[in-house]
Amino acid sequence: MHAAPAEDIAISVRGVEKSYGTVKALAGVDLDVQAGTVLGLLGPNGAGKTTLVRILATLLKPDSGTASVAGIDAVKDPAALRRRIGLAGQYAAVDENLTGLENLTMVGRLYGESRGEARGRGTALLERFDLSDAADRPAKTYSGGMRRRLDLAAALVAEPPVLFLDEPTTGLDPRSRLQLWETIEQLVDEGTTVLLTTQYLDEADRLAHRIAVIDHGRLLAEGTPDELKDRVGGERVEVTLVDAGQGEAAGRALEPLAADTPKVDGVSVTAAVRTRSGAIVDAVEALVGAQVAVEDIALRRPTLDDVFLALTGHAAEDAEEDA
Repeated sequence: MHAAPAEDIAISVRGVEKSYGTVKALAGVDLDVQAGTVLGLLGPNGAGKTTLVRILATLLKPDSGTASVAGIDAVKDPAALRRRIGLAGQYAAVDENLTGLENLTMVGRLYGESRGEARGRGTALLERFDLSDAADRPAKTYSGGMRRRLDLAAALVAEPPVLFLDEPTTGLDPRSRLQLWETIEQLVDEGTTVLLTTQYLDEADRLAHRIAVIDHGRLLAEGTPDELKDRVGGERVEVTLVDAGQGEAAGRALEPLAADTPKVDGVSVTAAVRTRSGAIVDAVEALVGAQVAVEDIALRRPTLDDVFLALTGHAAEDAEEDA
């Protein structure tokens, strides 16, 4: 982990443990998040992501360890911390019978704003989140994406410097996900620190400056997306064959170019290459020389899914199903 000055650390976690009966949800987590950045917390359901967010948001107390957000101890001074954070999750925490504006005004009033201040702040947030046209409609008439944006707006009423987003795009359609991503990026550009938990690796790759992989309550790895991908290995040639029967022949043909033994799986053959330059040309020549018929060939970098597989022993999709 790269060291940063203490004043630049927005979230600091040391040795945090939390158990539910015999189940250890967190088993000694250490983590720092630099101010004005996004940390993506990756892991399957049950890995401990939401438990950590709840501790940082003062909704749970850890069994041991320390956690501070915006310089405030989450255990010793929870009331002060709640005024400095926003929390939005995969289930929009809005009152369905109130209008969009009424929801935001209510949150503002709970933070001690006058009615006029709360309505003004709510109106501005509705405009920012492209919800002005629905300001006077009950939230129960909103689509899933609109409710999620309203929930995020509610988390921003107090203009918190630190925002926790717990799987915020789960269940959203692609267009709504993209809109939410763009909003999160705007908030970070303005200086907000975001801790984002997600099961979607493309989401973490798009939004996160740094990524932490957690499984069974333990932090397995932390770094930038590129750093984690580099841990898996360099570029690889991926070949799709016309005939699965030629898999072994394709593997033998690619072996001289490969950093390790090519992997053959039906019509798919994958080989990590020693050097990127000329890899595709060399692979095509080797396959043609071996009279192997190719449907498709490409040079690809490792993905975060490859990182997840290397660290946890299973793909992210499998992890979700197992959970």
